[in-house]
Amino acid sequence: MNEESEYKGLVFNGFAMLAVVLIMIPALIVLTIKLLLENDMVDLGAAIVTALILIDVIMLVGFFSQQPNQARVMIFFGKYRGSFRNTGFYWVNPFMNRKKLSLRLRNMDIEPIKVNDKIGNPVLIGMVLVWKIKDTYKTVFDVDCPTPVAGAQTNTSKNALDAFVRIQSDAALREVTGQFAYDETDSNVSGETTLRSGGAEINELLENKINERLAMAGIEVVEARLNYLAYAPEIAAVMLRRQQAAAIISAREKIVEGAVSMVKMALEQLKDENVVELDEERKAAMVSNLLVVLCADEPAQPVLNTGSLYQ
Repeated sequence: MNEESEYKGLVFNGFAMLAVVLIMIPALIVLTIKLLLENDMVDLGAAIVTALILIDVIMLVGFFSQQPNQARVMIFFGKYRGSFRNTGFYWVNPFMNRKKLSLRLRNMDIEPIKVNDKIGNPVLIGMVLVWKIKDTYKTVFDVDCPTPVAGAQTNTSKNALDAFVRIQSDAALREVTGQFAYDETDSNVSGETTLRSGGAEINELLENKINERLAMAGIEVVEARLNYLAYAPEIAAVMLRRQQAAAIISAREKIVEGAVSMVKMALEQLKDENVVELDEERKAAMVSNLLVVLCADEPAQPVLNTGSLYQ
């Protein structure tokens, strides 16, 4: 058996069994007094009372309570007997080992790590992961946990499981990051998905990759999404200047496009309304002046020409 199954062993109502244990206590007291009064049965009575007290104490070990979204993996002398998921107060065989697991959602913040993107740029990327235990058998028996110290079994197992999830999530994050460029560049295919623009697509791929890795441990990923993305410090300044240059070029293209349109409109309007007749050289001079005025970063200084264009 290598998968989870339901526990089908005997499980009794905890309150009913508690009543049985409580009834045994006064019965033991009465039996003890009776046997002590009979001198010829003192030795036999002492042995019977000792055995009954031992049984009563052992029975107390079998009580447990279970809340919603919790489960217990039942192990009887090393053999897996099933997983118990019912909620309430119960009593089970005291010799049954019951490993308690939480099936509730867990949130993990993966600290930003340095990874090379598709084109080799080092980037810092982090994510938030929401996960839960789905298969209790795989979680308990397929993930190796350090031998816990006395009284710290739950915390030790939890830390080992968290470490396993964190390492596998880190590996999946590196794999996904290496498939995409941080941002659009001249070497990228037009419209190609990037880490900055991918959004839902990147998160969905990341969730699938982590699910593939954690399925071996019986863990299901509910959500995985990037929460931090930036260039590594050693290239951040260079990339910032590159982005600024790209923004300036884009802005200049829009300015030139608008200026040419305005010059064309001005020449056509002058011609249609017969404001002035311009030969080709005067048109060229006018176009040059208008483009200087419209494309300049600072206000142009007008120059008054008192002569002719050819002087």
